[in-house]
Amino acid sequence: MKKVLLTLAAAVLIGTTVSAQTPPRVKTDDYQFTNTKEIPVTSMKNQNRSGTCWCFSALSFLESEVIKAKNLKADAYPDFSEMFIVRHAYHERAVKYVRLNGFMNMAAGSGFGDVLEVIRDYGLMPQDAYSGMNYGYDLPVQGELDAVLKGYVDAVIKNPNRKLTPVWPKGFDGILDAYLGEVPETFVSGGVTYTPQSYRDAMGINPDDYVNISSYTHHPFYSQFAIEVEDNWRWGLCYNLPLDEFMAVINNAVDNGYTVLWGGDVSEPGFTRDGLAVLLDTEAKPTTGSDQERWVGKAENTPEAAGKGLPKELEVTQEIRQRMFDEKTSTDDHGMHLFGTAKDQNGTKYYLIKNSWGVTGAYDGVWYMSENFVKGKTLNFVVNKKALPKDIQKKLGIK
Repeated sequence: MKKVLLTLAAAVLIGTTVSAQTPPRVKTDDYQFTNTKEIPVTSMKNQNRSGTCWCFSALSFLESEVIKAKNLKADAYPDFSEMFIVRHAYHERAVKYVRLNGFMNMAAGSGFGDVLEVIRDYGLMPQDAYSGMNYGYDLPVQGELDAVLKGYVDAVIKNPNRKLTPVWPKGFDGILDAYLGEVPETFVSGGVTYTPQSYRDAMGINPDDYVNISSYTHHPFYSQFAIEVEDNWRWGLCYNLPLDEFMAVINNAVDNGYTVLWGGDVSEPGFTRDGLAVLLDTEAKPTTGSDQERWVGKAENTPEAAGKGLPKELEVTQEIRQRMFDEKTSTDDHGMHLFGTAKDQNGTKYYLIKNSWGVTGAYDGVWYMSENFVKGKTLNFVVNKKALPKDIQKKLGIK
């Protein structure tokens, strides 16, 4: 997934419409939250200037899986290396890009299945064994790296020799070694020597334990499909559920102490930089207007709901959800980690979301995402198979 840096005056993705009625202002200070369920998560990370939310969020999710499975105390929480995953994903993506003659997205963004497949094939490493920061920065700054990698594979697919050499992948890996560092064959963690594969096994992580879930009507329910977004370059499959069962899986997971790996759209005016995500109810007719008006509204035109001064949210149905995907007002923007529930002063349900933008915003890197936002703007999520309600597990044929 591509990281979308949202600012109050930022441009959103092409194709997003502006409502005829200016969206109401969303102010975090208007909300008072009470947490109702919190599942242990590891410390806040910062993907900084890299489009690697898919990896940061997925590893945060898997860290919580290990914490739950091993009943770990805070001083023993794992910290997995994002860049170990990223470099292997880049390599495999480059190979496929060349095979497809460039008719595929070659960029930093990716999907959650990418992380699971890399772990399956290559293993896992802790952060202190492989930081991937070999180019003079404390936090990821990968614009140059991404441009160099894209330029390299674009030169390869031009095939100037009329026959590709077998060494071009080694050249690609040489770039990764220069920027991220060479991957050690073995490393020591907690006094034990591991390979990436043996470390994965010691952590008890099995990619087959996880399922990807979505909810759209352009494919049959209770079947699998490859969600049609450009960052799903592996063409990974989602199970398709009706919206009520889609939400039931999330709620059952949290109720039973499992976290959820969340992917979706954050290009909404109700998704703020201060830790709030609400799905504002605005008129559907498109019109034109400035980006400033789009994001912050006009002072004289900020309608509020009757509910104690908070902006009114859109009530999401299966049809509305599908329409937003079809018209591309729900886009593949960002990956985050859902780890609990809360309620506001009106009793409205929210989910606790761990972001990967560092300790920032009103809640130190945590976002409060409303139930309606989750219903409408989640493209897909990943969860442990054990977190599925038994009846849904049976309908999907999952054992």
